[in-house]
Amino acid sequence: MFKQFEKIFQPKLSEVYKDVDFEKLGVRLHHSISTVFGRSLAVRELDSGSDNATEIELVNLTTPYYDIERFGVTFVASPRHADVLIITGAVTHNMEIAVRKTYEAIPYPKLVVAVGDDACDGGIWKNTYAVNGGADRVIPVDIKIPGNPPAPHEIMLGLLALMEYIKKKKKS
Repeated sequence: MFKQFEKIFQPKLSEVYKDVDFEKLGVRLHHSISTVFGRSLAVRELDSGSDNATEIELVNLTTPYYDIERFGVTFVASPRHADVLIITGAVTHNMEIAVRKTYEAIPYPKLVVAVGDDACDGGIWKNTYAVNGGADRVIPVDIKIPGNPPAPHEIMLGLLALMEYIKKKKKS
């Protein structure tokens, strides 16, 4: 009986795994976000008819393993509080109005990122009867992050590319 309690209360033998490349990418992203916004980046995710593969990867970014919030990226519940709108999935006919309304609700500058093959060009549902296509057929898209689904580090690279896009836009 006491051996079971000893196992419960003894110090756990685990090591923290750190991906050095991911850490470097996160630091670069944090510095870039601080330079452009002077604060953290608020992101609103909108599922416009996806298979949830991309959403799983976006949720992975918020888990303790990746913890993207330490790099200055937060997910918000309202598009009115968002700096960036991330769209996942091909835009279905039923979701077209919701996508347009969400886009109208985000404040200026209206920044949109299409994440995943479906949001970029319609994916495997391209040219089918229930799908309009990629997000750019309904609203303007600034950056596209292809992949089915894109890995968390690819999503972070896409956000870094968005920061560079904003810097170039400010200069011109």
